[in-house]
Amino acid sequence: MYNLILFGPPGSGKGTQAELLVKQYGFLHISTGDMFRFELKNNTPLGEEARAYMDRGDLVPDEVTIAMLRKRVEQNPGVTGIIFDGFPRTDPQAVALNELMEELGSQIDALILLDVNDDEVVRRILSRAATSGRADDLKEETVRTRYRNFINYTTPVFDYYDQLGLAHKINGMRKIVHVAMAVDNIVGPSIDD
Repeated sequence: MYNLILFGPPGSGKGTQAELLVKQYGFLHISTGDMFRFELKNNTPLGEEARAYMDRGDLVPDEVTIAMLRKRVEQNPGVTGIIFDGFPRTDPQAVALNELMEELGSQIDALILLDVNDDEVVRRILSRAATSGRADDLKEETVRTRYRNFINYTTPVFDYYDQLGLAHKINGMRKIVHVAMAVDNIVGPSIDD
């Protein structure tokens, strides 16, 4: 099983690259945003626990997110790999994810950062705003704040995996096909082993 963290600022192309990897390798794509929306919409016990924090304006504790991740992984036995999208965002989350994978008899094999600058992120997100329906996609300053938050808060996660020899940085400014080829150059040889 090959487990990958797909990493990058909003609008970097993580969803697009995840779709391609799912088609090519049969990976399970776990987007933490989608996972939270599912748990909340379906009023699951974990969703209700998360909602209690969110209703108070608090961040959902890592333990709740990890429990949701565990549930998704355990519901999908036999997948060839997992793409984690949107998690981890902090060093403690990275440590917790590594511990979860060890408990499940696996490990994180790579973190791939889709490196895209702020102007390109703004251009992409504002152009998708017409169809996304997300209020935070409509204002340039909000998009720039999201980008800065990604850089400020998640750079240590890249460094954490880099120290483990698992971090890769790809130029995400290129055409989708070229980014996909670069991703496959990292993932493909490991799958073929």
